[in-house]
Amino acid sequence: MIVVDKKKYKMAIDENSKEVHVQVHGLMREEDAEGYMVDLQDTINKVSRKDYTFVVDGTHQTPVPSKVVPQLEQTMQFYSTLGFKDTIVIKPSSKIAQVQIRNALERIEFTGRFMDKVNHSM
Repeated sequence: MIVVDKKKYKMAIDENSKEVHVQVHGLMREEDAEGYMVDLQDTINKVSRKDYTFVVDGTHQTPVPSKVVPQLEQTMQFYSTLGFKDTIVIKPSSKIAQVQIRNALERIEFTGRFMDKVNHSM
């Protein structure tokens, strides 16, 4: 079930597989971030986090400018503190974006998984 469908991102809740999916398209700008965080909070408040897996689909994520890399780390750190049963980050198709996210995950205490894909998608 798609909960949020905006130009820059989508959020969905799959009650059958007990997964919350977030998919970002392109580069999230600072002016988009506030609305994104409000929508994310609304979406994750609809489920019992201890029973659900949080899936961040980075397939369409584009490389971020080097000055934004620290924010990428903060975002990944934030995701891992949301209290979900499991957190999965799906690798971007862009190799550069993939390396940026992998490096960000290595610099934080990320307890989730960094995968090529999951069986369920939006």
